[in-house]
Amino acid sequence: MPKHVLMSEIEIITDGGHRRRWTAAEKLRIVEETLDGQASISVVARRNGVAPNLLYRWRRLMLEGGSVAVTEDDDVTSNSVVREMENRIRELERQLGRKTLEAEILREALDKSRVKNRPCSRGRH
Repeated sequence: MPKHVLMSEIEIITDGGHRRRWTAAEKLRIVEETLDGQASISVVARRNGVAPNLLYRWRRLMLEGGSVAVTEDDDVTSNSVVREMENRIRELERQLGRKTLEAEILREALDKSRVKNRPCSRGRH
């Protein structure tokens, strides 16, 4: 090859089509790198091999819901929504209790009516 032709080094990175799984500790460490303000989110993402949009998502989840949201990768639910759901569950449990009691009362009444309507077996005519 002639000396006057410059060859540049090319690095090709392939992931083989596999999704990488990040541990909670890795997610927290990477998100914390974005919070110190020394590097942009894109730079931190590139340095750690994370898609920038995924890092933005982790960061948003952590800022909204703390480390638990990042660990579980779940959406954050507000306390007021949780309270509403708990109240609804309590109301449904009360209604279920009333319906269960009604069913027992009706079953007892049905059993008593069957006993009263049975013909006598003593042989009276």
